[in-house]
Amino acid sequence: MTQELRRSLGVVDAVVIGLGSMVGAGIFVALGPAARAAGSGPLLLLGLGLAAVVAYCNAMASARLAARYPASGGTYVYGRERLGPFWGWLAGWGFIVGKTASCAAMALTVGVYVWPEQAHAVAVAAVVALTAVNYGGVQKSAWLTRAIVAVVLAVLAAVVVSSLMSSSADPGRLGAGGPGSGVGGALQAAGLLFFAFAGYARIATLGEEVRDPARTIPRAIPSALGIALVVYGVVAVAVLSVLGADELGRATAPLAEAVRAAGADRLVPVVRVGAVVAALGSLLALILGVSRTTLAMARDGHLPRTLSVVHPRFRVPHHAELAVGAVVAVVAATADVRGAIGFSSFGVLVYYAIANASAWTLGSRWRVLAACGLAGCLALAFTLPLSSVVPGAAVLAVGAIAYALRAQRRPS
Repeated sequence: MTQELRRSLGVVDAVVIGLGSMVGAGIFVALGPAARAAGSGPLLLLGLGLAAVVAYCNAMASARLAARYPASGGTYVYGRERLGPFWGWLAGWGFIVGKTASCAAMALTVGVYVWPEQAHAVAVAAVVALTAVNYGGVQKSAWLTRAIVAVVLAVLAAVVVSSLMSSSADPGRLGAGGPGSGVGGALQAAGLLFFAFAGYARIATLGEEVRDPARTIPRAIPSALGIALVVYGVVAVAVLSVLGADELGRATAPLAEAVRAAGADRLVPVVRVGAVVAALGSLLALILGVSRTTLAMARDGHLPRTLSVVHPRFRVPHHAELAVGAVVAVVAATADVRGAIGFSSFGVLVYYAIANASAWTLGSRWRVLAACGLAGCLALAFTLPLSSVVPGAAVLAVGAIAYALRAQRRPS
């Protein structure tokens, strides 16, 4: 019986899956903490630009590597093939741990907006429901993500129009605020906003389910990233124009506060619904990506072999999806949404650092972008708050030790 996945995704489907991962996380979760880290409007926008530059370098590295290695697993596969088994393992470990935290953050966002008093229970229910959707096949997931992205973009358009067209909008607020935190604040804001840009990885990790991957992946990844950057930039400018950096940094629900400040109170419930839909879209695509990396690592024996089993009818890694869903449900029942963002950013930045190091080995044509991406990832990772860096580094160290112990037990 074949254990290969079904190639059913075209360019549009791949772009939509990437957008489903990016748009919700960045706008509804990371914008407020990033503004707080930056301390001023110009530094927040600088941070957004820095995050986009690093993400672009990563995207191009991922696109070229995914076209050459069109198998599930993303940088786990690239690191293994280009740098050696240890680096592949470390990338896969960082991705699974970091993105499990991302999944929990998205699930908790759903809970906070739907029923704040029972946020953890709602988060667990959301994880269970979306795991069931992914179990039914990646094409069903792509169609649902397409609908989610359409709803979220419509809500964001309403936020932008109501903010910029209101009498409260003041272009002077874009430069208002204190002196900020300087370059360090901009880098920290960029690291937090990178959490929002990392969704294009879902396209690479689905390499085994994409039609004509050598053509589709290099087109889909930059397209999804470019659309997300335009959306982020427009929304950030609109929200800053009515709130300013200080108030944006204090807001627990920045977009809802923006439309309220713009005098469009009737849009507040719409924004809340949009936040829930966006978080569900991100969660759907995140579970999809983590399960595919789990599948690849299980195929190589780094995780239990049972996680590599593919469903005979739906052609999805159903054991991996159920395992990922169960772990995310446990984390969502116990975790804090804000702490999960920084922890996730650290793990994913290390993952992309390995992707850029892998791209460096492809030849001189790609080395400038790969070097910029590698340096950018390390700079953003280690300027995150210490509360994110210390546990993130500790978890990666645990993964490295586990690999070393396993290698010692392996027969020579």
